[in-house]
Amino acid sequence: MNLSSVRAPKKASEKRKRVGRGMGSGMGKTSTRGHKGQRSRSGSRLLRGFEGGQMPLHRRLPKRGFTNIFRQEYNIVNLEKLAAIGETTITPEVLRKAGVIKTERRVKILGDGELSIPLTIKAHRFSKSAQEKITKAGGKFEVLQ
Repeated sequence: MNLSSVRAPKKASEKRKRVGRGMGSGMGKTSTRGHKGQRSRSGSRLLRGFEGGQMPLHRRLPKRGFTNIFRQEYNIVNLEKLAAIGETTITPEVLRKAGVIKTERRVKILGDGELSIPLTIKAHRFSKSAQEKITKAGGKFEVLQ
């Protein structure tokens, strides 16, 4: 890249549209607003989704379901990632330091992958397959509150 190959960004050299500056400009008289009507008047401001009095789309469509405000979000971690960390006791803080999880959410351990070394794992939830594999490998799991 050098100065001869540098281009101005798109629309950088476009002039601003100046309306109401006489008939010769092509945007005189009605200033690109058309004749009469709500949007031609000064100070006209419409709500988002307003369709000229027709029932707006967001009101025509049926509403379904609801959002549970008490829903618990979990960071999901598989057993194969726990074995790769190289610690014997694994807590959410250890997982955060290792970069396995990034948010402060609760942690759920799933049983994807194999576990060969005994680990003590502390998390908020465990799947049944994860519990079986942890105990089979000689480890322990603790459920945090």
